[in-house]
Amino acid sequence: MKRAATLRLLSDLSNFSGAARLREFLAADPGVRVRCSPDGRHLLLLRPPGAPAPQLLVAGRGPGEELERAWPAGQPSPLDAFFLPWPVRPALVLVWETGLAEVWGAGVGPGWRLLQSTELCSGGGSRVVAVAAPRGRLVWCEERQADAEGGSTAFSHCVCVRTLEPSGEAGTNLGRAHILLHHCPPFRLLASRKDLFLVPTATTWPGVDHILLIWSPGKGKVIVAAPSLRLSHCKSLNPGRGDTWDFRTLLRGLPGLLSPAQPLTVHTWAATPQGLLLLDFRGTVSLVQSHGGTRTVGTLQEAPVGLAGSAALGTFHGTLACVLGSTLELLDMGSGQLLERKVLSTDRVHLLEPLAPGTKDEEEMGSRGGLRLLSALGLFQVGWEAPQSLELPSAEDLVFEEACEYYQRRSLRGAQLTPEELRNNNVFRAPQALASILQGHVSPSTLLTTLRAELRDYRGLEQLKAQLVAGDDEEAGWTELAEQEVARLLRTELMGDQLAQLNTIFQALPTAAWGAILRALQLQPDGNGRLRSQAPPDVWKKVLGGTAVGKEPPSGVLPLFELLCQCLCQLEPRWLPPFVELAQQQGGPGWGAGGPGLPLYRRALAVLGEEGTRPEALELELLLGSGRPKAVLQAVGQLVQKEQWERALEAGLALGPSSPLLRSEIFKLLLAEFARHRQLDAHLPLLCRLCPPDLAPAELLLLLQAYLPDESEPPTPFPEPGAEPPLTVGLLRALLEQTGAQGQPSGPVLSLYEDILRDPGTPPPTPPRGTMTTLQASDHPGPGIWAPSGKGLCMTDTG
Repeated sequence: MKRAATLRLLSDLSNFSGAARLREFLAADPGVRVRCSPDGRHLLLLRPPGAPAPQLLVAGRGPGEELERAWPAGQPSPLDAFFLPWPVRPALVLVWETGLAEVWGAGVGPGWRLLQSTELCSGGGSRVVAVAAPRGRLVWCEERQADAEGGSTAFSHCVCVRTLEPSGEAGTNLGRAHILLHHCPPFRLLASRKDLFLVPTATTWPGVDHILLIWSPGKGKVIVAAPSLRLSHCKSLNPGRGDTWDFRTLLRGLPGLLSPAQPLTVHTWAATPQGLLLLDFRGTVSLVQSHGGTRTVGTLQEAPVGLAGSAALGTFHGTLACVLGSTLELLDMGSGQLLERKVLSTDRVHLLEPLAPGTKDEEEMGSRGGLRLLSALGLFQVGWEAPQSLELPSAEDLVFEEACEYYQRRSLRGAQLTPEELRNNNVFRAPQALASILQGHVSPSTLLTTLRAELRDYRGLEQLKAQLVAGDDEEAGWTELAEQEVARLLRTELMGDQLAQLNTIFQALPTAAWGAILRALQLQPDGNGRLRSQAPPDVWKKVLGGTAVGKEPPSGVLPLFELLCQCLCQLEPRWLPPFVELAQQQGGPGWGAGGPGLPLYRRALAVLGEEGTRPEALELELLLGSGRPKAVLQAVGQLVQKEQWERALEAGLALGPSSPLLRSEIFKLLLAEFARHRQLDAHLPLLCRLCPPDLAPAELLLLLQAYLPDESEPPTPFPEPGAEPPLTVGLLRALLEQTGAQGQPSGPVLSLYEDILRDPGTPPPTPPRGTMTTLQASDHPGPGIWAPSGKGLCMTDTG
């Protein structure tokens, strides 16, 4: 039966951030360059130079912010942009013609941020004419001045490479630049999963415009091929061993390549996992394989009309797909036979790169093995519909058929048991229960859920093993393997060997391991610098639980919580305090913040090192966010020593009404500083707000008297030049008003100083005149302690 091609809608783009702008880009500009991230969750659109702003748009599926960049007229826009194969967090690199390269990434926090900026071209006057990013490398073709290269302008270019890897807080690790080819013509660079193709351009010197090169970084070899001559030669080219080639010397040593030949007249190039596809102006599609061999795939019914016509090539399931204008043609890669021809509703269609095998997006959207098409109408998938004669029985039918054979062997009756009888007979309940689970009529059991996860992990592990053995995408393969292993270990008890294995993974691939933890805990920033989690309590119990007595891990092996804190210190130190604060909000008997043993903030501090060697900023944030009185007081004491008065006051004000004693202690600590010097005068309003509501003016004055420095000499009206000004009543009035305003007693005056703060409306009566008397301590016991220099406090008439 003949297969039928299907075009299925995967998304109408409404689930992408900035959907309206995304549709506008795709509909308005046919020359827009479209890239897709390896996991399929982000789309990058780059308009050609001279296009209206914005020229760059990065949209992601699901919640998040899109990235828009615009460059005004007169400023150059990026030459090209690529996603980097970093599975934990999306990242992209922008490259300008001037040699400027910027790496942007989306971290734990919201939005995109610039991770690194560097210059690719070392010499002045150089410019980049082409760039590609194969397998974590950045390769560019650079035009240099003819004098600097010592040759003619036809061979004044060179091809260079730098490694590009994720690395800690900086975000990127750029390796040293290495020149692959000297004295070469300009090349266009196209990258597939395993190979880099260097193809001639319209400005390539006529004598070599029929030659292309294929560099395989994994094999350390370069193939020099002439498709029109059916010739190819292999040479060693491994940057790790310092290999480099002079292009002219390379060609002189390869016989037959410089024979007169027609230039490659190619309308469209496309790099695919099978090799390099070429579409010429006659409609013929050829394939240049990674070993240099060339064969004709087939001929399209409609040939491209000039250079202005748009065309896109791709492969899936042994099928060649070609979008020419608004026509989609499907050809068999083996025979070249036209399988199907469809007319599309738009002529602005882009073929996306195939997803990495086994990616989560591939399973969620059901796009396994198909080819994805992107237009302003949505994201589509083209694939083959299986003939009805090849349809497999459903899982429910298989259950009843296997059950029939099993029960028939055990039955003593002669009548044949049928699947229909099992369906309608309530005697055999096990097949009906299993069939109901497979149908989804009842919720899956824990066993079935675990089995599905194990089967998925086993299938993904087998795919990864085959991928690593074949040498395809080794970096991404190891990263995905680490993520799967961390997810598997989190489902175990994490004791002994499992915990040691988890430590080893975090040491070897910390970024990939943290990505698995990020998904397991479902961590998301809330926009206020804090983290939130939707993970179930069982997961947090495993993360926060310490080691049991008698089951301490071996030396050098950290428990999971300490391991995560150590990883965050390496990757994103600023998110360690919010993570510890979130962990303290989780709790349960024997684990979390409320359990016995060391508090979580002290476990995190232990990871930072010994006291005195820890980063001061991180230590302060951990102490302030711990919620423990001693820790908060320790942090406020450090802030006082550093004379960071405003932050110390804010730390006290941040405490809620449930911590009155702690607020009071912080107030007393800062009040002592207020009494000793005048550095807190500018922050007096904050100090008044921190004042305890139940503090009376008399108590305030008693506290101040205890903190005032001892006077060795009688006070003078004015301080000595250069000396610290003393505490005055004017400064003290605001605090006294704050304490006096907390409550007005209706009974008699309880303090000698409270009536000073009240305004009775009329002045008090004049006291009777008399001789000088000394106020005895038995009359008023309070003021005796305020007598300066041991002298009695005297009162006298003024008459």
